[in-house]
Amino acid sequence: MTHATLRPEFEDLIDPYAPVGQLGTGFTFTEGPIWHPVGGYLLFSDMPADVRRRWDATRGVVEVKHPSNKCNGMTYDADLNLIVCEHATSSLIRERPDGRREVLASHFEKQELNSPNDVCVHSSGAIYFSDPWYGRMPVYGVERPRQLGFQGVYRVPPGGGAPRLLVDRYMFDQPNGLCFSPDEKRLYVNDTVQTLIRVFDVEADGSLSNARVFANGIRSELEPGVPDGMKCDQRGNIWVTAPGGVWVYAMNGDLLGKVRVPELVANLSWGGADFRTLFMTATHSVYTVTTKIGPRAEPYMTAKAGAGVAASASAPQLPADGLQLDPKRCALIIQDLQNDVIMEGGAFAESGAPAHARAQHVVDNVRRLADAARARGVVVIHVWFIVEAGAPGLTLNAPLFEGLVDSKAMVRGSWGAAPVAGLEPRPGDFIVEKMRMSAWEGSRLETILKATGRDMLIDTGAWTNMSIEHTARTGADKGYFMIVPEDCCSTMNAEWHNASINYALQNVSTVTDCKTVAAALKG
Repeated sequence: MTHATLRPEFEDLIDPYAPVGQLGTGFTFTEGPIWHPVGGYLLFSDMPADVRRRWDATRGVVEVKHPSNKCNGMTYDADLNLIVCEHATSSLIRERPDGRREVLASHFEKQELNSPNDVCVHSSGAIYFSDPWYGRMPVYGVERPRQLGFQGVYRVPPGGGAPRLLVDRYMFDQPNGLCFSPDEKRLYVNDTVQTLIRVFDVEADGSLSNARVFANGIRSELEPGVPDGMKCDQRGNIWVTAPGGVWVYAMNGDLLGKVRVPELVANLSWGGADFRTLFMTATHSVYTVTTKIGPRAEPYMTAKAGAGVAASASAPQLPADGLQLDPKRCALIIQDLQNDVIMEGGAFAESGAPAHARAQHVVDNVRRLADAARARGVVVIHVWFIVEAGAPGLTLNAPLFEGLVDSKAMVRGSWGAAPVAGLEPRPGDFIVEKMRMSAWEGSRLETILKATGRDMLIDTGAWTNMSIEHTARTGADKGYFMIVPEDCCSTMNAEWHNASINYALQNVSTVTDCKTVAAALKG
């Protein structure tokens, strides 16, 4: 199945030929997908069957709660407590890992809520939810009269309290999916009946203002599908269920493209180890597709292992106005930019590395980025491949290491091992030596990072598809946030560079450029 590209930007978000896989099928009507970032599993609901199910790569699909009060939308808070919209009880619930159940919202002005449907959590701890009346209809809920005469959107304050109505009572027919922009300055809410998305400004007190239509006409006479679940990616694009699958809108409201799915999609959520797998609950099945982009950084996504432990600070974000980085959490790695590696006359000059380094302007770009980083208090770490004379201790288990020995490259004290002109260490910089591709192996890199409290690594240097990629992969596995400015990296040729940048590094790092990183560090 080929996805539909309407604007070129769509193909920066997903391969138009990305296959759609099926995790499981045979369900009644699936909803509410949410990925546990520590446990590595997906939860989803089946409202008509009154079941909550779980999927992981080891056991596949298993039933975890029955009855489930016909639960619908789910998410986690920053402490990895499960937040659940229940149709049968007309309540918003918090389920703690130890099994305790807490009612967060069930009434407004002494009247029962209709049926909380979808939910998202603000970084302040406030919880926003929609309240259509689908849960009082047959099949999807428990048929019973409504007590409220309208369908609203509500906010539960941090720490709990009565829900606050945020919108005009009669603005929505059936408010459904909702999500924040990456900077949390906007809240998007769709309406299934009106087939549109509205966007609101989020005020300092958590209230909403300046309501306007973001996108409308999300319907088709040719294909089934309506606005239902909705999520925002890290660049601020909106992914909403719609006819034929999922439609993707840019922040300015332009329709970029459509993700095609074999069944009517009700909801969606990113997950997987790198949050680049889009899970889609679609009527009788759950589907997945790999994307090039990840979600906006939700509070729960960086939670660490351990019951009741609060989440760490947010991952780096890439909203419309650029990457956001805290200089106090950042370290800049300048890796393998040594004469033998990228200079004419060096041991590997015939590989094409010097020409590609020049084409990338890698030395000038890294130098400028290092100057900007130092000015903002970012730790700068020079990582050098150093071989002792005669190469003692360097195993010849790979062609790369054999080539090092044969070429007598990066020998301590030689011109080839020295940093290229313009990238010499400055006072206050650190120097790390290694004898492997990855900067982590057999080095003191992590000791420096732990001592200086850095968990965001800006990975620059040579070679993109070797040292840079290996360092980013291991860093991601270790729990560090890896940022790769692609114009601060080079390798033997553009083909190898682009393959690494466009595929492997997309899965383990935030790929950007030096100008964006420098601007992000200035705040």
